[in-house]
Amino acid sequence: MSHSLHDQTLALGGLCQAAALVQQIAHNGSCNETSLETCVRSLFATNPDSTLDVYGGEISDIREGLTVLSTVLAQHGRPQDVEILRYVFNLIQLESKLKRDPEMLQVIGNRIDQARHTASHFGYSHGNLLGNLASIYADTISTYRLRIQVTGNPQILQRSENADKVRALLLAGIRSAVLWRQSGGHRWQLLFKRKKVVNHARELLR
Repeated sequence: MSHSLHDQTLALGGLCQAAALVQQIAHNGSCNETSLETCVRSLFATNPDSTLDVYGGEISDIREGLTVLSTVLAQHGRPQDVEILRYVFNLIQLESKLKRDPEMLQVIGNRIDQARHTASHFGYSHGNLLGNLASIYADTISTYRLRIQVTGNPQILQRSENADKVRALLLAGIRSAVLWRQSGGHRWQLLFKRKKVVNHARELLR
């Protein structure tokens, strides 16, 4: 896995995309379907040729995440930016916990593999697949003491299809956090190399 700023920025873009979509669903009950599919598809990209291939091979697939990355890391003053950043940092924390739990990783890997059939049969945004991925998240990562508190409209979040999307996206966020770490990403980078990441995200968006 390449340890370049380019790969780290792409993986962070994927992470920001998942976090931003969680926020959109939690507040509005909907999100961009194509961006959602990109996040879900990344869970099944187990032997990619490049970091971008995890997200479908085109910058346009993670445009939303890169846009969020370039604004949230640059200003992080608006309440919605703070919320997205909280999700991003929580997902990075959960991933570092998961990294030290090989048994849990094995279970998640096996169950995602079993869900492959559903994905190829129904597509990446189908309710059956999202429900399947949500139950993987609920049975594994949700059992950790560190839990991600999703804030939004309680009535929207109570609807099972929205809850499923949120959990599936959190699982996809952890997939991107894994990728970010594999490409040399560290938490301190987000504090000290923020400007470089933001500038690269903006270059990619051009």
